[in-house]
Amino acid sequence: MDFEGKDIISMNDLTREEIDEILLKVPDVCNHPDKKSLCKDKVSAMLFFEPSTRTRTSFEVAMRNLGGTVGGFFDANITSVVKEESLWDTVKMHDGYGFHVMVIRHPLKGASRLAAEAAEIPVINAGDGPNQHPTQTLLDLYSIKETQGTLDGLTVAMVGDLANGRTVHSLTEALLKYDNCHLIFISPRDLAMPRFIVDKCKKVSSETGSSFTEGTRIEDYVADVDILYMTRIQKERLLERTAAEKFRSIYRLEASMLKNSKPHMKVMHPLPRVTEIAQDVDATHHAYYFQQARNGLFVRETLLALILGAVK
Repeated sequence: MDFEGKDIISMNDLTREEIDEILLKVPDVCNHPDKKSLCKDKVSAMLFFEPSTRTRTSFEVAMRNLGGTVGGFFDANITSVVKEESLWDTVKMHDGYGFHVMVIRHPLKGASRLAAEAAEIPVINAGDGPNQHPTQTLLDLYSIKETQGTLDGLTVAMVGDLANGRTVHSLTEALLKYDNCHLIFISPRDLAMPRFIVDKCKKVSSETGSSFTEGTRIEDYVADVDILYMTRIQKERLLERTAAEKFRSIYRLEASMLKNSKPHMKVMHPLPRVTEIAQDVDATHHAYYFQQARNGLFVRETLLALILGAVK
């Protein structure tokens, strides 16, 4: 399977076989004897129009670990965007500067797709508003498989701001490609999973044997799941700040709530966390979010190596 030059914009663009191949390559790239020179003389354009810690840092370190370098910007306020330069023009400009791959994060849905249309070089979506975050999903899938041994037949609960959480949108799209997964969407009604995703769950269920449930209380489901995927209430995307604070107090996981959980159950989170996971959960064997974040480095190293043709 050849990924050289391929855009990574949405989980919808990847087949199950392609996802499995990417995940399978992760140990190979991590342990490659020539890892530090796999992407020698390659340069990644980092176009971050929106704040980021883990995604930006892991992509930057990943490129350097492969022997490459990075350029671009991490604050749109110091670019010609403040002069009203369009996204198309910003992308075209960077596309002509000799970069070999472009990693873009943008607050608007569809921005990464537009960037891929504008650029000749491959584009990786590092998050476009409330839409998709495919590289986060790939590291999530890698972490799930690492802890559960499979991606089929799992019960996965997603909790919190499912309306605005691009990570849960991408993860749902991905898990629908696997067999007999049961997805549980736990959220306040005002922040429920978008209807188009729920409709897709209904449509796909007959093809893969998957199913889904919608609920409002973590306590009702925590004993039944293999993966409990927590997310923060995205205050920056909500117009009503008081509602955000109210939801934060309700959708909070504490160690005492895990007493009846399956022994192999893992708590995951795309981070950053705010108040939705109490610090006492960190000491339980269920906590996996920091290992999950670390896996982001390995998965992004693999993606860069594949897209740049350094490994096949």
